[in-house]
Amino acid sequence: MQMLCHNAPARAAAPGLWVPALRQALLGLVLAGGLATAVAQTPSDPPLAQEVLLKEVAAWMQQTQQLSPGQFEFAPMDSRVKVQPCDRPLIMDLPFATRETVRVRCLGASSWQLYVRAIIKNPALKQATAANPPAAPAGNLPPATPTAPAPASLANAPAATPASPAPVARRKVVVGTQLLRAGTVLSAALLQETEQAATGLDNSAVTSIKDVENAEVVRDIPAGTPLRSYDVRRAILVKQGQLVMLTIGQGSGFAIVARVEALQDGRMGDQIRLKNPESGRLLSGVVTGPNAAKGL
Repeated sequence: MQMLCHNAPARAAAPGLWVPALRQALLGLVLAGGLATAVAQTPSDPPLAQEVLLKEVAAWMQQTQQLSPGQFEFAPMDSRVKVQPCDRPLIMDLPFATRETVRVRCLGASSWQLYVRAIIKNPALKQATAANPPAAPAGNLPPATPTAPAPASLANAPAATPASPAPVARRKVVVGTQLLRAGTVLSAALLQETEQAATGLDNSAVTSIKDVENAEVVRDIPAGTPLRSYDVRRAILVKQGQLVMLTIGQGSGFAIVARVEALQDGRMGDQIRLKNPESGRLLSGVVTGPNAAKGL
């Protein structure tokens, strides 16, 4: 018990001995530059996604509209717009009559679109303003100098006619007459052939309804949007187990139509196996449309 009484003050005084030493060690670490080194190794912030997007739009405008970097600039985008990454090349076009609204679309896994407003400068207008400065105030006008009358041939000459703008090149495209949901099998009733400005139009745009008839849409396509070759795929027109109208002998002066059973799925132009449900006879045919085939 006496030993415990004598040792207790020694243990209570122990913290007072190592606290100053710990402070000295930390102070030496700060003075040696350890804290500065840790701050210097912090990675810099990544570039803003909006800035990367605007660089791609600027390169597209220079290539498709023959503009130099000094002839246009972009209106500030809303800071709340968050540009998501895209796993495919961005698609850009001019959806309106003006050249100052660029639509940017991502057709990858994260499908999105947004609009970028470009301000195109007019160098010709600036040159005209510099050549004809505003008139001076009336009190500072110099004395008028007499001018010779214009020759009669020039006085009676007709005013110059301004040159008409060059015609805008246009291309025929195929658009949907309504919203085309993913998985829709296309028919002539859902499509329309029209013409749009060729500037900014995707090179893979479909130009004939026959090229996509009986094809299947792989993603939602808004009405009036040009269809592209990668927006559609061959649709399954005949499914296994369904009844198929088989035509035999068409084009040879007679035709026999029989109802048979499909033994496998088939797309347009595929050769599939069929079975006569009454006789059990196996047949072969080529898919010609929804639940339709012709005999071989």
